[in-house]
Amino acid sequence: MTVPLDIVIDRTHGGRWTSLRTTAGREWLWRREAPEREKAAPGDAFVDAGGLEECIPTVRGAPDHGDAWSRPWTREGGADVVRCERFTLARTVRATIDGAVADYVLTADAGFRFVWAAHALLDLSDRARPHIREGARTRLFPEAARLLDRAWPDGASWVEGDWPEPCGLRLDRFGPDDGTAVGAVVDASDCCVHDRADTLSLGLESDGQPVSIALWRNLGGFPDRHPYRSTGVEPMLGRVFDLAEAGPGDAARVPASGEARWRLTLTTNCRCA
Repeated sequence: MTVPLDIVIDRTHGGRWTSLRTTAGREWLWRREAPEREKAAPGDAFVDAGGLEECIPTVRGAPDHGDAWSRPWTREGGADVVRCERFTLARTVRATIDGAVADYVLTADAGFRFVWAAHALLDLSDRARPHIREGARTRLFPEAARLLDRAWPDGASWVEGDWPEPCGLRLDRFGPDDGTAVGAVVDASDCCVHDRADTLSLGLESDGQPVSIALWRNLGGFPDRHPYRSTGVEPMLGRVFDLAEAGPGDAARVPASGEARWRLTLTTNCRCA
């Protein structure tokens, strides 16, 4: 079988996906030089080297970008496995006719709450556009406050609107650098990214868990010192970046069985409605 997406994984450094390349030679994952990543240890501030990171049990907050990215993963019985203090995560990746599938099993105490994101930073032109179902409810976070068509409510952790233009902020295009950085969480399970003639679809399935698509549109607005461009499309379990801000239904939860399962699907065909 011809493999339409070739995936390279660095198990030593957080199980990070370092390459997602098509047979035609299109590399979808963005990367940056960050030699300090090789020395990162649990509890360290996140080191952004690009690629696709496994962020769990939170993205923002503590620990920064979760507890799995800074730990070595091992190969066990066909799966990549990471063991953290409160959970074990196993990931099995396999090729399909039109892309790849990654199946996840999280083992932890029943009731354990978490947020997970496939933190995929994509190498996109300024013409790239994410396609998500029209009208999907979309949460915006405080960094977007000055870009909205209304005042930010006092004390609010987020505001909501409808895709593709929640609260007057157009999100269905990445565009050229403009010095802004915005994160959003969209109530959807699929996103198709169109960049010129190329398409990448990312989809997420999980019974009984809150499923979302997170977007990170950093057009040279982050970090404050030495900002750079990075654009992310991140299938997510949960509806917030920071687990500490999760209200009822905003976080995934391990059921009585002690195992939570989900599937990430990537294809080179658009699967969005």
